[in-house]
Amino acid sequence: MRLRSGTFAACCVAVEVLGVALFLRGFFPAPVRSSSGSEQPPEPPAPEPAAGASSNWTKLPPPLFSKVVIMLIDALRDDFVFGSKGVKFMPYTTYLVEKGASHNFVAEAKPPTVTMPRIKALMTGGLPGFIDVIRNLNSPAVWEDNVLTRAKAAGKRIIFYGDDTWVKLFPKHFVEYDGTTSFFVSDYTEVDDNVTRHLDTVLQRQDWDMLILHYLGLDHIGHISGPSSPLIGRKLSEMDGVLMKTHTALLAQEKKTRLPTLLVLCGDHGMSEMGGHGASSPEEVNTPLLLISSAFERKPGDIRRPARVQQTDLAPTLAVGLGLPIPKHSVGCLLFPVMQGTALRQQLRFLHLNAVQLSRLLRENLPSYEKEPGFEQFKMSERLHGNWIRLHLEENNSEVLFNLGSKARRQYLDALRNLSLSLSRQVTQYDIYSMVVGTVVMLEVLSLLLLSVPQALGSKAELDMPLWSPVSPLLFYLLLLVLLAVHVTVCTSAESSCYFCSLPWLAAGGVMTLISALLCAVLSALTKASVDAQRLRENPGHSKSKWSDMELLIFLGTVGHAVSLGASSFVEEEHQTWYFFVNTLCLALCYEAYQTCFLGADGEPPCCQHMEGGCDSTAPMWDGKPGCDVLEFGQAHRSPTALDRPQGRDRWLVLVSPWLTLACCRLLRALNTTGVQGAHRPGLGHWLASSDHRVELSVLAALSLLVIFALVQSRCSRASRVAMALGLLGVYCYRAAIGSVLFPWQQDNKDISKGVVEARFVYVFVLGILFSGTKDLLKSQVTAAASRVRAVGLWEIHSGFVLLAALLSRPHNLPVLVSSLAVQAVMAKFIWKPLRHEAAEVTVMHYWFGQAFFYFQGNSNNMATVDVSAGFVGLDMYMAFPAALLTLFATYMGPVLWASHLLNFLSSEADRSALSRACFCYALVCSLPACTYIVLVTSLRYHLFIWSVFSPKLLYEGTHLLITAAVCVVFTAMDQTHTKP
Repeated sequence: MRLRSGTFAACCVAVEVLGVALFLRGFFPAPVRSSSGSEQPPEPPAPEPAAGASSNWTKLPPPLFSKVVIMLIDALRDDFVFGSKGVKFMPYTTYLVEKGASHNFVAEAKPPTVTMPRIKALMTGGLPGFIDVIRNLNSPAVWEDNVLTRAKAAGKRIIFYGDDTWVKLFPKHFVEYDGTTSFFVSDYTEVDDNVTRHLDTVLQRQDWDMLILHYLGLDHIGHISGPSSPLIGRKLSEMDGVLMKTHTALLAQEKKTRLPTLLVLCGDHGMSEMGGHGASSPEEVNTPLLLISSAFERKPGDIRRPARVQQTDLAPTLAVGLGLPIPKHSVGCLLFPVMQGTALRQQLRFLHLNAVQLSRLLRENLPSYEKEPGFEQFKMSERLHGNWIRLHLEENNSEVLFNLGSKARRQYLDALRNLSLSLSRQVTQYDIYSMVVGTVVMLEVLSLLLLSVPQALGSKAELDMPLWSPVSPLLFYLLLLVLLAVHVTVCTSAESSCYFCSLPWLAAGGVMTLISALLCAVLSALTKASVDAQRLRENPGHSKSKWSDMELLIFLGTVGHAVSLGASSFVEEEHQTWYFFVNTLCLALCYEAYQTCFLGADGEPPCCQHMEGGCDSTAPMWDGKPGCDVLEFGQAHRSPTALDRPQGRDRWLVLVSPWLTLACCRLLRALNTTGVQGAHRPGLGHWLASSDHRVELSVLAALSLLVIFALVQSRCSRASRVAMALGLLGVYCYRAAIGSVLFPWQQDNKDISKGVVEARFVYVFVLGILFSGTKDLLKSQVTAAASRVRAVGLWEIHSGFVLLAALLSRPHNLPVLVSSLAVQAVMAKFIWKPLRHEAAEVTVMHYWFGQAFFYFQGNSNNMATVDVSAGFVGLDMYMAFPAALLTLFATYMGPVLWASHLLNFLSSEADRSALSRACFCYALVCSLPACTYIVLVTSLRYHLFIWSVFSPKLLYEGTHLLITAAVCVVFTAMDQTHTKP
């Protein structure tokens, strides 16, 4: 069976997407959980250690508080409360921290630092899986045991106002609620006003026991303009006023109740210096936790500095404070200062209940639990506790009793810390079987791609796939039977849940069939490669060429990048790898340009004379076949002949072009600082985005939009030029409407809006340009001047993407877009065409530049750099699919625009197989690091930085592979139309 290499590559990448999906489903572990589900009736509380005593407490202790109010401010960093911003903008909160009746903590949020898993951690006390960063977009109901479920079962009445994620996570838990959409980040006023408007009424009522307020405005401001925005101070002042109003009302209500009330001020996660969140930087994981109650009155001179705790510690503390059982899946420790004012016996009772719950969870999740230090300390604490109970019941009030009780308390606290630490380490319960199946699929596809390189990159760009040789059917059925037998054995003997085993038999059988077919194809390709190698050994005179410098650079760069992903530092600072690659590429191109323009080509005439990326039909024959049917490295790229060599001024332009590109890339590195080592250092982008430099940013944005128009308009039709001009004008109007830039007649930006009308104005022109380009592509199938019409159509589609990128880019990032277009124009005119690079080389160069510009935008391998606000440009309500699509394009606009330019560049070449070879190369250079990284991550799954460094990169690799699949499909479709006679 013969396939074009582009079609073959598109199919391979589509299969790889399936493999990556299976691997991701198995890799991201299930959280630590109790074997008894939350739907089962609660177990009776553990009694006090008997120690021979006849009287023990066997019931839950009474509640400590009559009402609890949780005020959660999204993206509230610890320095917003405990730092200079808190002193300046939150005076009432600062008073409570320094002198008021409160206990203050810095609560650490484990990654991923996004809202949904953080809410689950606060209420369940468990550690949600990292895959919850994806589920955050569509939060499923929480099935784990949690504080709200316990409170509802105990008859507590719960009211909620704020982020509707709570309503999705805890359906039917609230007697009254009013949810607001959390993903519409352009709104930072109404989303909070909708919460505050209920306070005056609800705080006067007595018909509730828990009140939860989730404010989103601070998080939205961070996404829009970052933590240095002047809007942050105003929002903190607003939140301080809400806290004062709530606290005052609670103090007034305490006069009517027997027990004090508790007000909790906390954040779900922090905010990075860029305004995002999702990763593990200190600014993202450190959140304030204030517990405010009249029960915590402090004496004069009592200074309470914020202690460091875990965010999961809030769940058991709330449960005990409300007189509820501690959630079964909680790995948190009680915040002891909350119960410090109670009697010693009650303190020991609280600590014992927490220790019993943690030890039971450890016993159910770790076979060797008895060897854990925390479990041994727990047993010793129980013995001390029992001895104390015996002396206490004997009414022994001596100093011995007090010392023994203090020792038991200290032992309990140490045991709780160690038990919690041991359970936190057990979060990595991997689904190994699903991971293995996904890895096997990926490795088979990669092997098939590598074995197909000689044919796929040959002159015909076609592959002969002998899937049905006389031996193949028998081998296929034998492999399928073996794999099905293994599947049955694994699924019937697996002690833990396995996703792949839970699939219907038809789906699982289909995957096994695919694995068997791929293995047969790999064996067939390997056999053919062995036969070709034997022929080469029998005819040694046929292959005398060596690799060119450019081929060697591309090979070493691709392999080196894949191998470097095994080191956490290289993953964190991957942008440095790509910066080094493009700089080295520019230097190599400069050397090649110097050789071509000034030294001339040397060496013997090649086997295959280069003809615009293809092969000359007059090439020598070997074994009765054209000499270029199979690619041999060293024969793909040939220097121009003396007649084709650039002359006069052109050769100087060719020589200087790599240096201009190198200078441009160096300047872009100063615009956005990314990675871990340099993220804290302010770049030029920070300076431009600050409110003090709005005029400079406005001038830069206007000039950038003018240059974009100049670079794009030359190859567009007249209608598309007008649409592009109006669209770029609309981009500036949109940024002026939301306050990012100023018009010349504006003195300030008081009249700030969401810019919905202006953004939709631009969308109209984006769709119009894309429609015009698509119409030209369809027209090229029936017109005589097909190539010209086709070229105009492809360029107009590229122009539509450029206009969309300009709209979604932040103003200080517009120079990145300008530089991308300028480098594309310079390289195409003065490097790739004059030096006559082959399609495969041009493809890899486009891929490298696309990756470099991904990081020039300010992206990195952590989730905090994803610009969520781009997904809501022009939307006045939350719509999941458009928001996800716009966010994806805004994040990957660099690779997408370079792939689009590659399509335009190769479509203008005379070689009809260039697109097919480009598609194959694109698939190969993306598949190699993806497969390598999957193998490396599997081997490093117990690494210290697996969740903070390697897991986010794994999600980026999966998304990049999905985009590559889409690119390959487009290339294949264009190749099919391009090759039609």
